[in-house]
Formats: sequence, C-alpha cells, structure tokens
Amino acid sequence: MDSKKKALGKGLEQLFSNTVIDFDNFEKDIVEENEKNVVEIDIDDIRSNPYQPRKIFDTESLNELAKSIAEYGIVQPIIVKKSIKGYELVAGERRTKAAKIAGLKKIPAIIKEFNDQEMMEIALIENIQREDLNPIDEATSISNIIKLRGYTQEEFATKFGKSRTYVTNILGLLKLPDEVKKLVEKKSISASHARVLSKIEDDDKVINLAKKIITDNLSVHELEKISQEDKIIVNKSNNRKSNFDPKYRMYENILMDKLNNKVRINKNKIEIYFNGVNDLEELFEKMNIKFEDE
Repeated sequence: MDSKKKALGKGLEQLFSNTVIDFDNFEKDIVEENEKNVVEIDIDDIRSNPYQPRKIFDTESLNELAKSIAEYGIVQPIIVKKSIKGYELVAGERRTKAAKIAGLKKIPAIIKEFNDQEMMEIALIENIQREDLNPIDEATSISNIIKLRGYTQEEFATKFGKSRTYVTNILGLLKLPDEVKKLVEKKSISASHARVLSKIEDDDKVINLAKKIITDNLSVHELEKISQEDKIIVNKSNNRKSNFDPKYRMYENILMDKLNNKVRINKNKIEIYFNGVNDLEELFEKMNIKFEDE
C-alpha cells in the first residue's frame, strides 16, 4: 500500500519542483515504476484528455508514426486514467491516434489515478514540450500554465528552458484576431509572419495583411518592411527616424525561432543572449557545435 501511494504521489509536484521541467522524464519515470502493470486495453474505449488544448494534429507526422507502429509496434505504453466509461488519456495521444491509423485494436497502457487539476496541467505541459505543436496551441498552453501556477513570464521561461523573449513573443500571438489565429493553426501563415502581425495594434490592418501574405506570397522581410513603413508614417509628426534595416528583424526572428533565445543583429555583429552555462551548452547543441574531450 505504501509503495503504491509513493508511486502515485511521486510525479507531478516533483515535476514542478524541478529547476527545469522535463515531461519526457516524468512520463519515463511513470513507465519505469509500473513496468509490471502494463495492460492491453481497447483503443475504442479511450478518449482524449478533456483538458487537451491541442486541436490540430499533423497528418503527415501521424501517418509516419502509424507506419512505424505497424512495423515495430508500440515502443512505449500510453498512460491513461479510468473514467466512468472507458479511459481518459494522460499521455500518448499521438501514439493512440497513430495506432488507430495502423489498424490496431488494442494498445499497451498504464492505468494511473489523476484528479482534474492534474489532468489539465499534464496536458498543458506535454503540449508545451512537443515540437509538432502549432504556435497558437503552444501559446494557449503557456498562458494557462502561467495562470494555473502563478508564474511570471521569467519564472516560466526558466522552468521550461525557454528564453524570456521567446515566451513574450509567442504569448503575443494570443492578441491576434481569431480569423488570423486560424490561419496560423492551419499553417497558412508562418509563426514568423504571425509574430510581426501581433505587434500591429489595428485588428483590421492585421486581418488585411494576413490575407495579403497568402494572396501575394509576402515574405517575412516584405511584411516587416510594410510594418516599419507604417510606423514611420505614424511617427513622422514627431520627426523620428529609424536607421534599422527591417531585413535584420527578419534574420533575428529566424534565429530566435531556431535557438529559442533572444537575438539582436546590428550591421556587423550578432548578439545571442543566454542564461548561465547550461543555456550556453544547449545553444551549442542547437547549432550542432561539438567539443572534443581533452
């Protein structure tokens, strides 16, 4: 009984108490603790976590995973909780969807007990740390975790290994008109385009520019230029002049997307901001820079 309580109690709060939150290790710990308790359950008895913020799943990615499952099976069991009728997913929604595509009728699972608050937080954390999440769903997940846990943006950035600039920029996407958010979700316009649009106050202008991105195939650089020209017009009465080349902003955005760190570009230098040695080491990994052991 005591060991069972320990297994149930270990996890979510421990996850949040860590300096950096790592959902993969959280899931791995649960699987390792319950290796002997894996059971086969009917896929048709499983429904999504009701607090799952993700609305769109990448079809191509799911089909690739389905092919792998058809050939090799499910490598890691999913995690579910028992509900009044069937089961609710705690972790492994992509695996479950892909398994259905692959034609599986049953799937290996670990059954755990979680309350509604924990189910919500688990869904949000898992989504934040998944690379295939669309920017709007990611922004929604980040916003909800910040509210639930009472984090500042700085605290969230530290906990989840993001830069403060990245968090601020992606949360800015939530200010976009709903019509434009849907275009981002469907990948009709890129996250970089959306970030530029999120800095424009006039919703009508944002919607018109979003449509123009699609119809005229505007690059991020061209959109930045339009945005900067608008700012110059607005500020002309104050005799403000900008020597900043809008093209630099495009390159900054590309690097920030790649590195998840604040980047500043001036005419002949690139500045990359980081927080401590661990952040610096992660930067080198992202840039595929390796050091030989001496």
